[in-house]
Amino acid sequence: MNNFLFVAAENDALANCKAGGMGDVVRDVPRQISERGDKVHVVVPSYSRLHHNGLFKTSLNFSLRGLSYTAELYEVKPKKEFSNIVHYVLHHPEIEAGDIAHIYHNDPEEPFYTDAIKYFIFCTGVAEAIKKGAFGNLDIIHLHDWHSSLLLFLREYHNSYKNLKSIRTVYSIHNLAIQGIRPFADNYSSLKNWFPEVPIDYKSLMDYRYQDCINLMAVGIRFADAVHTVSPSYKEDVLLPSSPPEFIGGEGLEKDLGKADNEWRLFGILNGCNYKNINQEEKGFIYRNTVKALFRWLQEESKKYKADFLAHTGEKIMDFVDNRPKFIASSVARLTEQKFYFFKRSPEAFVEILEKLKRVDGIFMLLGTGAPEYEELFRQLSYEHKNFVFTNGQSESLIDSIYLESDLYFMPSLFEPCGISQMLAMRNGNPCLVHHTGGLKDTVSHMKTGFSFDGNTYDEKIKSMLKGFDIALDVFSKDKPTWKKIQSAAKRKRFTWKKSVDNYYRDLYGFGNI
Repeated sequence: MNNFLFVAAENDALANCKAGGMGDVVRDVPRQISERGDKVHVVVPSYSRLHHNGLFKTSLNFSLRGLSYTAELYEVKPKKEFSNIVHYVLHHPEIEAGDIAHIYHNDPEEPFYTDAIKYFIFCTGVAEAIKKGAFGNLDIIHLHDWHSSLLLFLREYHNSYKNLKSIRTVYSIHNLAIQGIRPFADNYSSLKNWFPEVPIDYKSLMDYRYQDCINLMAVGIRFADAVHTVSPSYKEDVLLPSSPPEFIGGEGLEKDLGKADNEWRLFGILNGCNYKNINQEEKGFIYRNTVKALFRWLQEESKKYKADFLAHTGEKIMDFVDNRPKFIASSVARLTEQKFYFFKRSPEAFVEILEKLKRVDGIFMLLGTGAPEYEELFRQLSYEHKNFVFTNGQSESLIDSIYLESDLYFMPSLFEPCGISQMLAMRNGNPCLVHHTGGLKDTVSHMKTGFSFDGNTYDEKIKSMLKGFDIALDVFSKDKPTWKKIQSAAKRKRFTWKKSVDNYYRDLYGFGNI
C-alpha cells in the first residue's frame, strides 16, 4: 500500500473549503487513489473555523521569526466518508479566513501580504507534522499551487526538514497567473523575516522580473520531482511567453517550465469530472431556485448594499415564470479578468449577444461574485437589458439548475488551465461555446460537442465570438437534427478521473505502467 499526502489551500471534500477548481481536484483525486487500495492523507489550513468539532491529533512545535510557534493538527469529518482517506486541518490563530470564499485574503495594496504569512505558517506546520510521523511513512507528497510550494523551499534549505528529500514530491499548477510573489527582506511578510535562520539562495529562488522577491510558484516548478499542468494544451501554452490579451502563456515562468520539460519533469494531464451525484435538482425549477436564492440573500446583512439590485433581479425573474424564454444561454464563474475580460473590455459585444438572444426569445443568465468592477459592470447591464439575468451571489441549487436547464453554456475565458464548468455543462447534454484556449481546446470540439471561437488579434477574437454565437443560435433554431447530435455527443463525452489518475500514477508518481 502506497501512502500519499495531499497539501493544499482548498479541499471540497470538507464543507465550506472551496474557492475554485483546485478544491474539486483535491476532493476527487484521493477518492480515485483510495479505490486502488492506497492510503491518502489530505491536509488544508483550518482558517480559524474548520477545526471546530475536529479530533485533536497532535501539537506541532517549530520556529518562525526566531520565535517558538505551536500549531495543532486535527482530523476532521468529510462530507462523505471513503475508506483509506483521512482529512486534516492545521490550526494556528494567525491562519485566518480571508474575504474570498472565507479562504484567501485580497490585499490590493500589497498582493499576497496576508496569504503569504498564513501559508508560511501552514507549510512549516505540515513539514513538522511529516517529520513527527503524523501521516505515517509517506511515499508521495502532492502539492497544489503556490500556497503549498514552501514545503519545497523547506526541503531544499531548512536544516530541520532535510528528511523531506527522501519523499517524492509532486507539484500541480492550477492557476499559473497567481504566483505568490513576496520580498526576500525588509518587509514583515518577507522570507527573511519568517525564516531568519535559513540562508537565502537568491539566484534559485528569485522572480526574474522582481529580483528582490521570491516567486513561490517558481519554487514549485524548480524544485518538485514532477510538475503537472491540469490539461495537455495548457502545458503547450505555458511553454510560450504571454502576449496579453491575445495570448496568455507562461506568465514570466516559461523558462522554468521549459527547463522542467527538458528534464522530463513536466506533464500535462487533463482533470477529470465527477459523474456521480449529479442532477440533484429537478428540471423546471430554475426560476424558483433563483427567487429562493435572492430571498435568502436579502436577509443577509452583508448583502444589504445590493438590496435594490437583488429586488430588481427578483422582479425580472417573476416575468419569466409565466412567459418562459425559448432559449437560455448561461455562465457560472468567478467574476475576474480571466473569465470575463472580453465582456469588460468590449461590453458592446455582450450587448450584441443580448440583442441576438432577443430575436429568438432568449435570455442570458450569469451567476457569480468577484472583482467589484466586474460586479458593477454586470449590475449596470442588468438594469439596462430585460433579457440579462445577473444573479450576484452563490447558490449550489441554482448552479445545478443552470447547468441542467441551459441550452448553451458560454465560457469566454481569456485563458483556462483546464476548466470544470464546460465538463459540468456537457455531462447534462448542454453544448458549450468556448474560447479555443488551454483545457477548453482539449474538451470542446467545434460543431461536434459544442462551438468555439478564436483569432490572432483581439478584434478577430471578438468577431469570432459573435460569429460563434450566431452559429450556435442558427443551429438551434434552424437545424434541430444537428443540434440534437451535438447535445448527444456532448453528453456522451467522458473526462474520467480514473483515466487521469492512471496517468498520475505513471507520470507524476513514478510507479510506471499500472
